[in-house]
Amino acid sequence: MKKTIKNLAIVALVAFTTFSFTTKSGEKKEIKTDKSKVVWKGYKVTGSHEGTVAIQSGSLTFDDNKLVGGEFVMDMNSIGSTDLEGNMKGKLDGHLKSDDFFGVEKHPTAKLVFTKVTPSGKNAYTVTGDLTIKGKTNPATFTISIYGNKATASLKVDRTKYDVRYGSTSFFDGLKDKAIYDEFDLVADLEF
Repeated sequence: MKKTIKNLAIVALVAFTTFSFTTKSGEKKEIKTDKSKVVWKGYKVTGSHEGTVAIQSGSLTFDDNKLVGGEFVMDMNSIGSTDLEGNMKGKLDGHLKSDDFFGVEKHPTAKLVFTKVTPSGKNAYTVTGDLTIKGKTNPATFTISIYGNKATASLKVDRTKYDVRYGSTSFFDGLKDKAIYDEFDLVADLEF
């Protein structure tokens, strides 16, 4: 009898400890990469260019229907322009993949990992994450809005923080109308 009570006390203690320290890890929802799209837009003195880059994989994590995390891997080999055709498109797409820009041979992916998510409205969150491009990681802050099984996000990226220096007046003098601005935009339309 004494042994049974002792065993029961141990079981109760283990159960209490387990329930007291168990935390919710959240529900991870995979991004439907074939139904999601990321558009980039870069600016230069004489205009702009835009295009897409494919999501290789991604997920958003929710706890009680509130966004608490996320992670994305971008396929940098897929980067391409959508505002040009023919030979001009081929030249720009090749240049974007070269070491002058994203060096996709050595750095085939870019990654974004959410580190902090703060509600900022009914369906909106302010997210801070670690953005890695060309092997360099820097913090990025942006807003993401969630509507049912869809999300939209947009962020500005300073390319010079990732060693993407080509045509930057921050590093080269005398570029005149060949200058390319340091910041570019990313706009994501996601489905999960």
